[in-house]
Amino acid sequence: MKTWIISADAGRARVFAETDANSPLQEIDDLVDPAARERISDQLTDRLSPLAAGNSSHATGGSLPSSNYEPQQTQEERNAQTFARDICALLLKAKNENRFDRLALVAEPSFLGELRNQLDPQLKSLVSYEINKDYVHSNSQQLRDQIRAHQAKG
Repeated sequence: MKTWIISADAGRARVFAETDANSPLQEIDDLVDPAARERISDQLTDRLSPLAAGNSSHATGGSLPSSNYEPQQTQEERNAQTFARDICALLLKAKNENRFDRLALVAEPSFLGELRNQLDPQLKSLVSYEINKDYVHSNSQQLRDQIRAHQAKG
């Protein structure tokens, strides 16, 4: 059985393949979210703020949003959600091509939650384990060691 191990955070996801517990992990893909590399201020500079004239309600008689206004979802959260959706689309495509049999998720805790939310039901049933740690910068041997240590803890 081939297991794909996804090691990810909100800006990078690495895909490793494991054919057996004794062979080295093979890195299949290294995905980087370009939005994570940009500063949030750079992403937002061309957008109108809630206080901009085009978004104001001067002519309607309504009130302006206060300066304490915060969106329900931050730009970082939207970026993470989009990146998780892209990762899950790649996984679903690979599953439909029979490239793996099982799946393991090793991700930074908040991003792990986002991956769970975006996983297709077909993929959810293939998840053999999850680890809520950020090992995305670890090499394949370090990742394997961390997985073994986590599994030994129970």
